[in-house]
Amino acid sequence: MAEEAENRVESPDSDQSEKTLPARRHSSPVISNVGKALSHLSEDSILSLDPSKVDHSPFQDRFAADQEAEAELEVLKLSIATEGQKIPVLVRPHPTKADRYQLAYGHRRLAAILAIMNEAERSELVKIKAYVRDLTDRQLIEEQALENGVRENLTWIELAMWALQLKEAGLSHRAICPVLGLSEAGVSHLFRVTSVIPSDIVYAIGRARLVGRPKWTAFADLLKEAGRIERVRAVLGTDAFKRADGAGRIALAIAAATGAAKASADTPPEPVDFLLGERLLGRMKTSSTGTTVMIPKKEDAFARWLAHRMPDLMREYDNQPGSSN
Repeated sequence: MAEEAENRVESPDSDQSEKTLPARRHSSPVISNVGKALSHLSEDSILSLDPSKVDHSPFQDRFAADQEAEAELEVLKLSIATEGQKIPVLVRPHPTKADRYQLAYGHRRLAAILAIMNEAERSELVKIKAYVRDLTDRQLIEEQALENGVRENLTWIELAMWALQLKEAGLSHRAICPVLGLSEAGVSHLFRVTSVIPSDIVYAIGRARLVGRPKWTAFADLLKEAGRIERVRAVLGTDAFKRADGAGRIALAIAAATGAAKASADTPPEPVDFLLGERLLGRMKTSSTGTTVMIPKKEDAFARWLAHRMPDLMREYDNQPGSSN
């Protein structure tokens, strides 16, 4: 079921040069404790709570939802609405607020149930199934990291900002290593990037699912030169930046940092993809010498159809106002 998939290991969809997470995380000490954690949970009682009384963890390990995450949430919401919540979340009593709780893990389940409550016209409250356990901040962080380790779907920059959260929570460099399942060198590299790129720029770019360590490192190196951070901030509010996906936003940020964004109006536009749903039929690229359309080999049928229609398309274009040179 969709909800059960929430705790399944996911393989990042990225190229070989930029993996979302280091492969070594499979041997993480966090992962080795999964059986122990599940045994512990089996001893806990499951309670039904008012989801509006469950606050998010004070330690942010994920960015705001992007389009992909929102689509996944819709699937989970439908699953819970039709089949019920199968996997409880884990919460602790809120340390400072009576009759409230803080989430250790299960943020997508909580978000889905809150969305169901907001949308459904129900006379009765939709409850959330939860394990309730007294947890220190350190224990809450470890439980939160455990879920991330099982799912392995944090992007590289989410992992880096999660490490920063742990550091700000008082964990030492050495203590962070087993929580993230990384070596000291790996954690040090995370901090080399987060110490240079301001958090507002990171969050503006977003989780960037297809962008890995190499590009974030290169971007951080660029920002070490004076004045480049201000150049990047200048493009964060542009329409082009807001429309782009994570990979496109970091590309625009890099262009701004290097000064490429100051190119003249003659600068060729970004390539245009011809998409039919998720199917790529072709791509149009413009350069200083002209415009070309590339159609993948597997779409030969579309290429033949387009060639057959081209005379009609040219006549249609010729009849448009202002088409003559």
